[in-house]
This record gives sequence, C-alpha cells and structure tokens, in this order.
Amino acid sequence: MSFSAGMAKKGILSLKIQGAAQLHQHFMPFIEGGGLFVKTNKNYQMGDDVFLILSLDDDERLPVTGVVAWITPKGAQGSRDQGIGIQLSDNNDMDNIKTKIHSILAPYNGQDIATLTL
Repeated sequence: MSFSAGMAKKGILSLKIQGAAQLHQHFMPFIEGGGLFVKTNKNYQMGDDVFLILSLDDDERLPVTGVVAWITPKGAQGSRDQGIGIQLSDNNDMDNIKTKIHSILAPYNGQDIATLTL
C-alpha cells in the first residue's frame, strides 16, 4: 500500500500496547487477517486506508498499514470508546507484526476480559 494523500490528510495514528491483556482488548481476531481497534475521534469511512505506528511491550515502533473494517461512532451503545478497527494488510511487511501479535496472545488466558469492540 502506498501512502496516499487521503492518509496524510487524516494523519498517522499511533497505538501503544503494554502486555497481553491490553493487546487482547485491542485485537480483533474476527476480522480476516486480524485487526486492531484504535481509539480516535477522527472521522473515517469503511475501506479508508490507514497508517498506524504500533508499539508492542517495548519502544520499538512498528509501521502498520490496513483499511478501516470497523467503526465505533461517538456515543455508541454500552459506552464503547469511539474509534476504528483496522484490518491488517495482507503483505510480507505485515507478516512479522502479525506473528509478534499472535506470539504475545498465544499464552494469554484472559478471554473473560472485555474487548474494546465486542
């Protein structure tokens, strides 16, 4: 995916996650290829290209690309946080990031902790 003018106009999102419990809250396994929920008050449409800087457990900043596959609007039922779900791109650059996410979540047994989406 190339960095388009539309992506630049909305800016780059960032998400810092510490630990498996927090990653569990943001991860969206029901999205094909995996997804991440990002709190934002910016307006996105389904299918919009997104660029995200992700930090997992350490200070390494990982570039994530994807498309909007979920929108939680402001004032959503159940006091859910406003934001978007990003379907992770299916390309070689993203394979290492997906592997890292799955390796953090694999031993985690926190299914009883609510996610930010469902």
